[in-house]
Amino acid sequence: QVQLVESGGGLVQAGGSLRLSCAASGRTFSNYHMGWFRQAPGKERDFVAVNSWSDGSTDYADSVKGRFTISRDNAKNTVYLQMNSLKPEDTAVYYCAASVRYYRGSYYPREYDYWGQGTQVTVSS
Repeated sequence: QVQLVESGGGLVQAGGSLRLSCAASGRTFSNYHMGWFRQAPGKERDFVAVNSWSDGSTDYADSVKGRFTISRDNAKNTVYLQMNSLKPEDTAVYYCAASVRYYRGSYYPREYDYWGQGTQVTVSS
């Protein structure tokens, strides 16, 4: 079992920045692909970013490329999402997730095994 706890959400003006953190406990964090997803009211949960433990690769949704950065600190069992140049359309509940499936982390929520409780990010215009 892996327990995930997100923090760092809040209210920010458009153009501002936030850094989300996701602290993991339980099994060996370094052997998990770590993903960030977001869900706006009335919408599906969407992929945001992923960091794969296997080769250290990262990938992003097109909507956040160049603005968001995912990183991990295995010594602290924590994955981060640095969000810059935030837009009102980034408003959502942000979730981190962990997976051991496949060689690289997936873009699909159904392929993740563990989830945090989510943290609200609200971007005002």
